[in-house]
Amino acid sequence: MSDFNMFCYQCSQTARGSACTNAGVCGKNATVARLQDNLIFSMKGISAYNYHCKELGVSDESVDEFLTKGLYTTLTNVNFDIGDLVQLALDSGEANFKVMKMLKEAHIENFGEPVPAEVKVGAQEGPGILVTGHDLKALEELLKQCEGTDVKVYTHSEMLPAHGYPELAKYESLAGQLGGSWIDQRKVFADYNVAILGTTNCVLPPKDAYADRLFTMDIVKIPGAQVIEDYDFKPLIDKAIELGGLEAEELSTISTGFGLSTILSLAPKIKELVLEGKIKRFFLVAGCDSPNPRMSYYREFVENVPEDCIVLTLACNKFRFNNLELGDIEGIPRLLDLGQCNDAIVAIELAVALCELFEMELNDLPLTIVLSWMEQKAAAILWTLLYLGKTDMFIGPVLPAWANDDILNVLVENFNLTPISTPKEDIKKVMG
Repeated sequence: MSDFNMFCYQCSQTARGSACTNAGVCGKNATVARLQDNLIFSMKGISAYNYHCKELGVSDESVDEFLTKGLYTTLTNVNFDIGDLVQLALDSGEANFKVMKMLKEAHIENFGEPVPAEVKVGAQEGPGILVTGHDLKALEELLKQCEGTDVKVYTHSEMLPAHGYPELAKYESLAGQLGGSWIDQRKVFADYNVAILGTTNCVLPPKDAYADRLFTMDIVKIPGAQVIEDYDFKPLIDKAIELGGLEAEELSTISTGFGLSTILSLAPKIKELVLEGKIKRFFLVAGCDSPNPRMSYYREFVENVPEDCIVLTLACNKFRFNNLELGDIEGIPRLLDLGQCNDAIVAIELAVALCELFEMELNDLPLTIVLSWMEQKAAAILWTLLYLGKTDMFIGPVLPAWANDDILNVLVENFNLTPISTPKEDIKKVMG
């Protein structure tokens, strides 16, 4: 947690003209300040998904209204009510639920319902472009423009789920995956002599080794990087050809593309296996990756999940363990990749479907959620789960810095949100 009780410098009243670090000159206390910070972080996450929705031509007026109201709430001398700010955080969860659902439906309408796919990992012979970020529309436009060339397009980090969408996978130029989550980009981007496209957040200022071949687009701006305008990828494609070809390397594979309809098609078999005691529990191990050494927890957790349990995953956390061979339970894969971070909505809809399948309430399901927390979209997703009333979740590798003791007490007492300990201890706690 922060060294300060609060840190606010948003107005001219700040203490000593610098920042209020204990209590606000305006009258707000540290918990109010932290809840306002939390609300801003959650709205930033919602805005990312909302932006992609608008790129695909869909919108929800209630989401836009909430973002305006929520941001206004954080102005100086507007809202000092702790209870109302907690409710606004839950309201942000509702708005994020709406926007994730809207984005999922827009992705399906434009790119088809995801289906399981085995993705080649590693370089193939020929010139290449490596695409990172989350923007599937940008990837589609690039794939169209690469047709008729020898340029191969590779995905990086959260673009991996693109391989599961039929309308993207149909392009021969979509070759495979290079690298894992966003934290490996400075090494991977330097190692592979390809043109690089950053489409959304998670792009880092580049190393000199690849700065001259980094392109960005739309809202993403990196000093020195060339900017793609209006989906005209000719400069990017020309750069890939100019760089020459990659040498082929030994390939491995990872799976992705387990959309809601695919999993629900297995519902009768899943129900049978659960009733027979062959599937004891589902674990959703999901969230952001980060360089924190404690992130090793998540791979160790999945390695130690009992063999009669299923692991669901999404977002870039999955790169900690998605190369593990977990096998299957009578044809049901034990590791199911649901997609990008916004596909948390798929996990939520799956949980609702399981409630109906087993005629149980959400918190009675044999489902445990193990989250890794990092950035603002994770804050929005956390509040979505809390808005839906999900309890007994684990969170790590560290607690959000905006959560002081007062806020943590609310989260623990009302939702039993639990910091991770060790994988074996946490699994033992869940499995009894």
